[in-house]
Amino acid sequence: MILKRAFCVLIVLFLSVPLLSEARADQVQPAAPFVLGYPTRLSLQPGEELELCLSSSEATTSISIARLGFAPEKVWEKSDVAVAMQPIPDRASSHGCNWPVSLKIPVPNEWKSGYYQVTLTVGTEPKKKTNLFFVVRSASPGKETRILIQLATNTYNAYTNWGGHSLYAFHDRDGVQGHRVSFQRPLTSQFENWEGPFIRWAESNGYKLDYATNGDLERHPELLDRYKLILSVGHDEYWSSEMRDSLEAYIGRGGNVAFFSGNTCCWQVRTEDQGQSLTCWKQWYNGDPLFRSDKDKLLSTLWSHHLVGRPENQMTGVGFLWGGYHRSHGQFMDGPASYEVHRPEHWIFEGTQMKKGDRFGGKDTIVGYECDGCEMVWNDGVPEPTGADGTPKNLIILGSCPARWAPDDAFWYDRFPKDRVGAAVMGMYTRGGTVFTSGSTDWAHGLRGADPMVEQITRNILNKLGGE
Repeated sequence: MILKRAFCVLIVLFLSVPLLSEARADQVQPAAPFVLGYPTRLSLQPGEELELCLSSSEATTSISIARLGFAPEKVWEKSDVAVAMQPIPDRASSHGCNWPVSLKIPVPNEWKSGYYQVTLTVGTEPKKKTNLFFVVRSASPGKETRILIQLATNTYNAYTNWGGHSLYAFHDRDGVQGHRVSFQRPLTSQFENWEGPFIRWAESNGYKLDYATNGDLERHPELLDRYKLILSVGHDEYWSSEMRDSLEAYIGRGGNVAFFSGNTCCWQVRTEDQGQSLTCWKQWYNGDPLFRSDKDKLLSTLWSHHLVGRPENQMTGVGFLWGGYHRSHGQFMDGPASYEVHRPEHWIFEGTQMKKGDRFGGKDTIVGYECDGCEMVWNDGVPEPTGADGTPKNLIILGSCPARWAPDDAFWYDRFPKDRVGAAVMGMYTRGGTVFTSGSTDWAHGLRGADPMVEQITRNILNKLGGE
């Protein structure tokens, strides 16, 4: 088995080299009519300019921009914007499209912090529409709210295969996993699956949020101290060491974090091109140029890998090595998809009237897709962390649900036992600031489904950790 695995590693590395180092002819354009685009920067402040790089089979396009919150709010539109067709370089997915800027739009002060969707429309009937996005940070961070949500934009990029490659092989142009992805290309957003439902619920319930991207934790760490609570929602999988350093330092200074997310901080990435691209060799860590160097701690592989030695548990309280899948990847497909309550006396359960052993969230599958957990033992009928996996020993385990890795995933990490059953773990610890974790990507689905227990617990957390 070891020889077979080593052979597979060599084959993948051999196949990936020409794909990423030899430029081929430009890629074939989509069928007309089409329009494509991306912003030169994903994160902006009022007073800066939004620069759009566009390509189309048509001579003009119509553009509208809306902030997506409790309800879409259109803030700008223009018809008959001149646009030209641009080539798609062979290495567009890894090194960007390098298209010229087609349009510059000043970001006015009245544009509130938020997630903004740009809709491009070409053709007559049928019309062809394409969406792209950017984020507006607050002009006065922390002035109108003490809660900041940072969107999982690194994960959006990692899963986007536009231009040929993503960080996954399953939808790759050549069936080979890439190890570098660029933000300078049309990206596929995951906003509507996770952050969108959370934000719509929050704004409809009177919570004001400021917004940032993953990259802002790296490039603007000074933002954090303006807020009392930082949010991670959904599928926040790819983190750089600079991002993590910033957030861990913030927690140490007394800042609070709520991870309403799962598979969080699973893979370490390195940013390149002034933050315009991400490198991650993932399970093929021995192909990383830093392998067997004095920089093993920065290997772009699992944070929990023994060569990196910095499991995500140390920050989030939980990790994927002790979690896995629930109602996904063939694991626990008939599982309850809900959390069992272990400590109903804890303040996060105030107002729920739940008792020990009750379950909540199953209707909306809040425990689903990818889950994080920790090594734990049971004492007097309640689970406690061992701390051996990096989880803080003072983590209070509030709820859990079985989860398990898919068999093939055991090849990601050479020290992982194939037959281990883990759990999605909901919990909380304090180290300077307080950190809550839901242990599942799909917590926001309970807010979308108006589950009263999920709503009340979320209110309790936002009020306690993010209130004045």
